[in-house]
Amino acid sequence: MIFNNVKRFALGIQYNGSIYHGWQRQNRVSSIQEEIESALSKIANHNINVICAGRTDAGVHSIGQVIHFNTTTVRKMSAWILGTNSYLSPYISVRWVKYVPEHFHARYSAVSRSYRYIIYNNNIRSVFFQKQSNYIYKKLNEKKMFSAAQFLLGEHDFTSFRAIGCQSLSPYRKIIKLNVFRLDDFVIIDITANSFLYHMVRNIVGALIDVGISQKKEEWIQELLKKKNRKYASFTAPSQGLYLLSIKYPLYFNIPSSKYTNVFF
Repeated sequence: MIFNNVKRFALGIQYNGSIYHGWQRQNRVSSIQEEIESALSKIANHNINVICAGRTDAGVHSIGQVIHFNTTTVRKMSAWILGTNSYLSPYISVRWVKYVPEHFHARYSAVSRSYRYIIYNNNIRSVFFQKQSNYIYKKLNEKKMFSAAQFLLGEHDFTSFRAIGCQSLSPYRKIIKLNVFRLDDFVIIDITANSFLYHMVRNIVGALIDVGISQKKEEWIQELLKKKNRKYASFTAPSQGLYLLSIKYPLYFNIPSSKYTNVFF
């Protein structure tokens, strides 16, 4: 229950996760949540606790993270953006802020989440992109990867693609879109689902890479899905190539869409 003098705000957050130990606040290590809460608390002049749409691991980036928080403090909208950003490192940026109704929840109101995984694919490494993409020197066949990815569309038991430490009560998730394409030396994997299991995206990427280098056939993905056993699966792809791209909400919340998703590779 939110009392009349308490308002709820949603914020759009971008961050480069390369220097952080993930989203979630932790003892004795830097986290994105801790830095954002600290900055917002200075603007609000009271302690702020934020809820995010999806926790990201160490090294994972975000183009369109969404958070919400409650406050009794009255500030101009520009203060929540520009003021908060003035207390944040250059690796984190508040992109927008919006007043939302009390029943809005950054996590539970979300309809779907979209991630992008970027692979730099060339036999010669680049001095750039080291913390913004995964480097694979073996030639990837993105067409085979796309073909294999289509076996994962729909609602399935994704036990073969969930990490051992996953605490979700159900292994069932629904993948709405899974696309694989190439732009010059980059292979891009876009995946949208209602929600994701722990390390699910990176485990799917690891399997698709094995298909892309012809270590596995396309149909192996379907067999792996049916086995419902993580021990038969591939490696977990590194975190630095992963981006939380966007969060979709019911239209009546009027949540702004993520910027740069169409031009970001």
